Amino acid sequence: MLIVVAVTIALLCALMLATLIGCRLISGRHPPRGRFVDTASGRLHVLDLDPLDPAGAERTPLVLLHGAGANLEDLRLALGERLRRRFRVILVDRPGSGWSDRTEQYASPTQQAAVLREALARMGIERAILVGHSWGGALAAAYALAFPRHVAGLALLAPVTHPWEDRRVDHYSLATIPAFGLALAYTLVIPVGALILNRMVTSIFSPSPVPAGFISRAAIPLALRPGNFLVNAHNIAALTTCLADTAPRYREIAVPTVVITGDRDRVLPPSWHSHAIAKAVPGAKLIVLKNTGHMPHHAAPERIVAAIEEIADVVDNQQR
Repeated sequence: MLIVVAVTIALLCALMLATLIGCRLISGRHPPRGRFVDTASGRLHVLDLDPLDPAGAERTPLVLLHGAGANLEDLRLALGERLRRRFRVILVDRPGSGWSDRTEQYASPTQQAAVLREALARMGIERAILVGHSWGGALAAAYALAFPRHVAGLALLAPVTHPWEDRRVDHYSLATIPAFGLALAYTLVIPVGALILNRMVTSIFSPSPVPAGFISRAAIPLALRPGNFLVNAHNIAALTTCLADTAPRYREIAVPTVVITGDRDRVLPPSWHSHAIAKAVPGAKLIVLKNTGHMPHHAAPERIVAAIEEIADVVDNQQR
Protein backbone atom coordinates (compact mmCIF):
# COMPACT_ATOMS: atom_id res chain seq x y z
CA MET A 1 0.00 0.00 0.00
CA LEU A 2 2.79 2.42 0.90
CA ILE A 3 4.45 1.65 -2.43
CA VAL A 4 1.23 2.46 -4.30
CA VAL A 5 0.85 5.75 -2.42
CA ALA A 6 4.48 6.66 -3.04
CA VAL A 7 4.22 5.86 -6.75
CA THR A 8 0.99 7.88 -7.02
CA ILE A 9 2.52 10.90 -5.31
CA ALA A 10 5.63 10.65 -7.50
CA LEU A 11 3.48 10.46 -10.63
CA LEU A 12 1.40 13.49 -9.60
CA CYS A 13 4.54 15.46 -8.83
CA ALA A 14 5.98 14.54 -12.22
CA LEU A 15 2.78 15.62 -13.97
CA MET A 16 2.71 18.91 -12.06
CA LEU A 17 6.33 19.56 -12.99
CA ALA A 18 5.58 18.74 -16.63
CA THR A 19 2.66 21.19 -16.46
CA LEU A 20 4.82 23.99 -15.04
CA ILE A 21 7.48 23.42 -17.67
CA GLY A 22 4.82 23.18 -20.37
CA CYS A 23 3.27 26.48 -19.28
CA ARG A 24 6.61 28.25 -19.55
CA LEU A 25 7.31 26.79 -22.96
CA ILE A 26 3.83 27.60 -24.29
CA SER A 27 3.92 31.16 -22.93
CA GLY A 28 7.38 31.73 -24.36
CA ARG A 29 6.38 30.50 -27.80
CA HIS A 30 3.16 32.53 -27.92
CA PRO A 31 3.75 35.90 -26.21
CA PRO A 32 1.14 38.68 -26.25
CA ARG A 33 1.14 40.64 -29.52
CA GLY A 34 -1.09 43.52 -28.47
CA ARG A 35 -1.56 45.81 -25.49
CA PHE A 36 -3.48 45.56 -22.25
CA VAL A 37 -6.59 47.58 -21.39
CA ASP A 38 -7.48 47.92 -17.71
CA THR A 39 -11.04 47.22 -16.58
CA ALA A 40 -12.61 46.86 -13.15
CA SER A 41 -12.39 43.06 -13.50
CA GLY A 42 -8.81 42.88 -14.78
CA ARG A 43 -6.81 43.52 -17.91
CA LEU A 44 -7.97 42.61 -21.41
CA HIS A 45 -5.38 41.83 -24.04
CA VAL A 46 -6.31 43.55 -27.31
CA LEU A 47 -4.64 43.88 -30.69
CA ASP A 48 -5.61 47.14 -32.40
CA LEU A 49 -4.89 47.12 -36.14
CA ASP A 50 -5.01 50.43 -37.97
CA PRO A 51 -6.51 50.35 -41.47
CA LEU A 52 -4.08 50.17 -44.38
CA ASP A 53 -6.39 52.44 -46.38
CA PRO A 54 -6.43 55.84 -44.61
CA ALA A 55 -10.11 56.22 -45.47
CA GLY A 56 -10.81 53.26 -43.22
CA ALA A 57 -10.16 55.41 -40.17
CA GLU A 58 -13.49 57.14 -40.85
CA ARG A 59 -15.42 53.89 -41.01
CA THR A 60 -17.10 52.05 -38.15
CA PRO A 61 -14.46 49.86 -36.46
CA LEU A 62 -14.71 46.09 -36.29
CA VAL A 63 -14.35 44.12 -33.05
CA LEU A 64 -13.49 40.43 -33.50
CA LEU A 65 -14.43 37.94 -30.76
CA HIS A 66 -13.01 34.41 -30.76
CA GLY A 67 -14.66 31.16 -29.74
CA ALA A 68 -14.09 28.71 -26.89
CA GLY A 69 -10.61 27.27 -26.50
CA ALA A 70 -9.10 29.91 -28.77
CA ASN A 71 -7.66 33.42 -28.53
CA LEU A 72 -7.44 36.50 -30.71
CA GLU A 73 -4.81 34.89 -32.97
CA ASP A 74 -7.44 32.60 -34.51
CA LEU A 75 -9.47 35.44 -36.00
CA ARG A 76 -6.38 37.53 -36.73
CA LEU A 77 -4.97 34.68 -38.77
CA ALA A 78 -8.14 34.17 -40.82
CA LEU A 79 -9.67 37.64 -41.02
CA GLY A 80 -7.73 40.34 -39.18
CA GLU A 81 -5.11 41.12 -41.80
CA ARG A 82 -7.67 40.93 -44.60
CA LEU A 83 -10.18 43.22 -42.89
CA ARG A 84 -7.61 45.85 -41.93
CA ARG A 85 -7.25 46.73 -45.61
CA ARG A 86 -10.34 48.91 -45.20
CA PHE A 87 -11.16 48.97 -41.47
CA ARG A 88 -9.76 49.53 -38.05
CA VAL A 89 -9.81 46.04 -36.52
CA ILE A 90 -9.77 45.35 -32.77
CA LEU A 91 -9.12 41.75 -31.78
CA VAL A 92 -9.83 40.78 -28.16
CA ASP A 93 -8.74 37.95 -25.92
CA ARG A 94 -11.96 37.30 -24.01
CA PRO A 95 -11.65 37.34 -20.19
CA GLY A 96 -9.53 34.39 -19.08
CA SER A 97 -8.54 33.48 -22.64
CA GLY A 98 -5.21 34.06 -24.31
CA TRP A 99 -3.42 36.77 -22.32
CA SER A 100 -6.44 38.45 -20.74
CA ASP A 101 -6.75 38.20 -16.97
CA ARG A 102 -8.50 35.19 -15.52
CA THR A 103 -11.93 36.14 -14.17
CA GLU A 104 -14.05 33.08 -13.43
CA GLN A 105 -16.89 35.25 -12.14
CA TYR A 106 -17.29 36.61 -15.67
CA ALA A 107 -18.15 33.26 -17.23
CA SER A 108 -21.34 34.09 -19.15
CA PRO A 109 -21.67 36.08 -22.39
CA THR A 110 -23.72 38.73 -20.60
CA GLN A 111 -21.03 39.18 -17.94
CA GLN A 112 -18.26 39.32 -20.52
CA ALA A 113 -20.25 41.84 -22.55
CA ALA A 114 -20.02 44.27 -19.62
CA VAL A 115 -16.23 43.80 -19.45
CA LEU A 116 -15.93 44.28 -23.20
CA ARG A 117 -18.02 47.45 -23.11
CA GLU A 118 -15.79 48.93 -20.41
CA ALA A 119 -12.65 48.10 -22.38
CA LEU A 120 -13.98 49.56 -25.63
CA ALA A 121 -15.11 52.71 -23.82
CA ARG A 122 -11.58 53.14 -22.44
CA MET A 123 -10.30 52.81 -26.00
CA GLY A 124 -12.68 55.55 -27.16
CA ILE A 125 -14.87 53.23 -29.23
CA GLU A 126 -18.51 54.22 -28.94
CA ARG A 127 -20.00 52.08 -31.72
CA ALA A 128 -18.62 49.06 -33.50
CA ILE A 129 -19.54 46.17 -35.74
CA LEU A 130 -19.07 42.96 -33.75
CA VAL A 131 -17.80 39.81 -35.44
CA GLY A 132 -18.15 36.75 -33.22
CA HIS A 133 -17.25 33.12 -33.84
CA SER A 134 -18.92 30.28 -31.89
CA TRP A 135 -18.85 31.31 -28.18
CA GLY A 136 -17.86 34.76 -29.40
CA GLY A 137 -21.10 34.83 -31.37
CA ALA A 138 -23.05 34.41 -28.13
CA LEU A 139 -21.00 37.26 -26.68
CA ALA A 140 -21.69 39.50 -29.67
CA ALA A 141 -25.44 38.86 -29.41
CA ALA A 142 -25.43 39.45 -25.64
CA TYR A 143 -23.51 42.70 -26.17
CA ALA A 144 -26.07 43.86 -28.74
CA LEU A 145 -28.89 43.22 -26.27
CA ALA A 146 -27.13 44.84 -23.31
CA PHE A 147 -25.67 47.85 -25.15
CA PRO A 148 -27.80 48.49 -28.24
CA ARG A 149 -26.57 52.09 -28.64
CA HIS A 150 -22.99 50.87 -28.94
CA VAL A 151 -23.55 48.24 -31.67
CA ALA A 152 -23.70 49.16 -35.34
CA GLY A 153 -23.90 45.67 -36.84
CA LEU A 154 -23.32 41.96 -36.22
CA ALA A 155 -21.56 39.21 -38.13
CA LEU A 156 -22.07 35.87 -36.39
CA LEU A 157 -19.85 32.99 -37.55
CA ALA A 158 -21.07 29.50 -36.60
CA PRO A 159 -22.48 31.04 -33.40
CA VAL A 160 -23.79 29.23 -30.36
CA THR A 161 -27.12 30.93 -29.72
CA HIS A 162 -29.63 28.61 -28.07
CA PRO A 163 -29.61 26.40 -24.96
CA TRP A 164 -29.27 22.66 -25.36
CA GLU A 165 -29.38 19.63 -23.12
CA ASP A 166 -26.13 17.71 -22.98
CA ARG A 167 -25.72 14.92 -20.45
CA ARG A 168 -22.24 13.90 -21.58
CA VAL A 169 -19.44 13.91 -19.05
CA ASP A 170 -16.33 15.35 -20.69
CA HIS A 171 -13.11 17.03 -19.60
CA TYR A 172 -14.82 20.43 -19.45
CA SER A 173 -17.61 19.30 -17.14
CA LEU A 174 -15.09 17.48 -14.95
CA ALA A 175 -12.99 20.65 -14.74
CA THR A 176 -15.84 22.55 -13.09
CA ILE A 177 -15.85 20.20 -10.08
CA PRO A 178 -14.15 22.03 -7.19
CA ALA A 179 -10.71 20.67 -6.25
CA PHE A 180 -10.94 17.90 -8.86
CA GLY A 181 -10.90 20.49 -11.63
CA LEU A 182 -7.78 22.11 -10.20
CA ALA A 183 -6.07 18.73 -9.94
CA LEU A 184 -7.02 17.90 -13.53
CA ALA A 185 -5.83 21.24 -14.88
CA TYR A 186 -2.48 21.18 -13.08
CA THR A 187 -1.56 17.58 -13.88
CA LEU A 188 -3.13 16.07 -17.00
CA VAL A 189 -4.30 18.79 -19.39
CA ILE A 190 -0.96 19.80 -20.88
CA PRO A 191 0.55 16.29 -21.18
CA VAL A 192 -2.64 14.72 -22.53
CA GLY A 193 -3.61 17.79 -24.54
CA ALA A 194 -0.29 17.73 -26.37
CA LEU A 195 -1.08 14.18 -27.50
CA ILE A 196 -4.65 14.75 -28.71
CA LEU A 197 -4.64 18.40 -29.81
CA ASN A 198 -4.16 17.62 -33.50
CA ARG A 199 -7.06 15.17 -33.47
CA MET A 200 -9.35 17.62 -31.65
CA VAL A 201 -8.57 20.44 -34.06
CA THR A 202 -9.13 18.17 -37.06
CA SER A 203 -12.58 17.20 -35.76
CA ILE A 204 -13.55 20.84 -35.23
CA PHE A 205 -12.56 21.78 -38.79
CA SER A 206 -14.01 18.65 -40.41
CA PRO A 207 -14.81 18.25 -43.25
CA SER A 208 -12.77 21.36 -44.04
CA PRO A 209 -8.98 20.88 -43.98
CA VAL A 210 -6.89 22.37 -41.18
CA PRO A 211 -4.64 25.15 -42.52
CA ALA A 212 -0.94 24.36 -42.48
CA GLY A 213 0.62 25.22 -39.15
CA PHE A 214 -2.70 26.33 -37.69
CA ILE A 215 -2.15 25.11 -34.11
CA SER A 216 1.09 27.03 -33.71
CA ARG A 217 0.16 30.07 -35.81
CA ALA A 218 -3.14 30.51 -33.93
CA ALA A 219 -1.44 29.96 -30.54
CA ILE A 220 -3.95 27.23 -29.66
CA PRO A 221 -1.67 25.67 -26.98
CA LEU A 222 -2.37 28.71 -24.78
CA ALA A 223 -5.73 27.08 -24.01
CA LEU A 224 -3.94 24.16 -22.34
CA ARG A 225 -2.47 26.32 -19.59
CA PRO A 226 -4.33 25.59 -16.32
CA GLY A 227 -5.85 29.04 -15.85
CA ASN A 228 -7.07 29.26 -19.45
CA PHE A 229 -8.40 25.70 -19.37
CA LEU A 230 -10.39 26.24 -16.17
CA VAL A 231 -11.91 29.52 -17.36
CA ASN A 232 -12.88 27.92 -20.66
CA ALA A 233 -14.57 25.06 -18.81
CA HIS A 234 -16.58 27.46 -16.66
CA ASN A 235 -17.48 29.52 -19.74
CA ILE A 236 -18.95 26.46 -21.42
CA ALA A 237 -20.74 25.33 -18.25
CA ALA A 238 -22.40 28.75 -17.81
CA LEU A 239 -23.44 29.06 -21.42
CA THR A 240 -26.79 27.26 -21.59
CA THR A 241 -28.20 29.14 -18.60
CA CYS A 242 -27.31 32.47 -20.12
CA LEU A 243 -28.65 31.49 -23.54
CA ALA A 244 -31.97 30.52 -21.98
CA ASP A 245 -32.30 34.18 -20.95
CA THR A 246 -30.98 35.83 -24.13
CA ALA A 247 -32.46 33.62 -26.87
CA PRO A 248 -36.07 34.84 -26.40
CA ARG A 249 -34.81 38.43 -26.83
CA TYR A 250 -33.05 38.12 -30.19
CA ARG A 251 -36.01 39.77 -31.87
CA GLU A 252 -34.95 42.98 -30.06
CA ILE A 253 -31.72 43.19 -32.06
CA ALA A 254 -32.21 46.03 -34.50
CA VAL A 255 -28.91 46.32 -36.37
CA PRO A 256 -27.79 44.86 -39.72
CA THR A 257 -26.93 41.23 -39.05
CA VAL A 258 -25.43 38.40 -41.05
CA VAL A 259 -25.17 34.80 -39.82
CA ILE A 260 -22.68 32.52 -41.56
CA THR A 261 -22.48 28.79 -40.94
CA GLY A 262 -21.13 25.64 -42.47
CA ASP A 263 -23.70 23.08 -43.54
CA ARG A 264 -21.65 20.27 -41.95
CA ASP A 265 -20.84 21.87 -38.62
CA ARG A 266 -20.65 18.95 -36.16
CA VAL A 267 -19.88 21.13 -33.16
CA LEU A 268 -22.98 23.34 -33.27
CA PRO A 269 -25.80 21.99 -35.44
CA PRO A 270 -26.75 24.87 -37.79
CA SER A 271 -30.47 24.15 -37.59
CA TRP A 272 -30.43 24.62 -33.81
CA HIS A 273 -28.25 27.71 -33.68
CA SER A 274 -27.44 29.65 -36.87
CA HIS A 275 -30.75 29.06 -38.63
CA ALA A 276 -32.66 29.83 -35.45
CA ILE A 277 -31.03 33.17 -34.69
CA ALA A 278 -31.17 34.23 -38.34
CA LYS A 279 -34.91 33.64 -38.19
CA ALA A 280 -35.28 35.46 -34.87
CA VAL A 281 -33.32 38.66 -35.64
CA PRO A 282 -35.40 40.98 -37.84
CA GLY A 283 -33.90 41.29 -41.31
CA ALA A 284 -30.94 39.02 -40.59
CA LYS A 285 -29.23 37.41 -43.58
CA LEU A 286 -28.23 33.74 -43.41
CA ILE A 287 -25.33 32.38 -45.47
CA VAL A 288 -24.75 28.61 -45.52
CA LEU A 289 -21.38 27.43 -46.81
CA LYS A 290 -21.39 24.03 -48.49
CA ASN A 291 -19.15 21.21 -47.26
CA THR A 292 -17.89 23.40 -44.41
CA GLY A 293 -17.47 22.63 -40.72
CA HIS A 294 -17.25 24.77 -37.60
CA MET A 295 -14.47 27.08 -38.82
CA PRO A 296 -16.00 28.95 -41.77
CA HIS A 297 -13.62 31.90 -41.36
CA HIS A 298 -10.72 29.63 -42.31
CA ALA A 299 -12.61 27.63 -44.93
CA ALA A 300 -13.90 30.67 -46.83
CA PRO A 301 -12.20 33.83 -45.48
CA GLU A 302 -12.83 35.99 -48.54
CA ARG A 303 -16.53 35.08 -48.46
CA ILE A 304 -16.64 36.09 -44.79
CA VAL A 305 -14.81 39.35 -45.49
CA ALA A 306 -17.25 40.18 -48.28
CA ALA A 307 -20.22 39.57 -45.97
CA ILE A 308 -18.71 41.79 -43.25
CA GLU A 309 -17.98 44.53 -45.80
CA GLU A 310 -21.60 44.34 -46.94
CA ILE A 311 -22.77 44.91 -43.35
CA ALA A 312 -20.30 47.79 -42.99
CA ASP A 313 -21.56 49.42 -46.18
CA VAL A 314 -25.13 49.30 -44.87
CA VAL A 315 -23.99 50.82 -41.57
CA ASP A 316 -22.06 53.60 -43.32
CA ASN A 317 -25.04 54.41 -45.54
CA GLN A 318 -27.30 54.63 -42.50
CA GLN A 319 -24.94 57.13 -40.87
CA ARG A 320 -24.79 59.46 -43.86
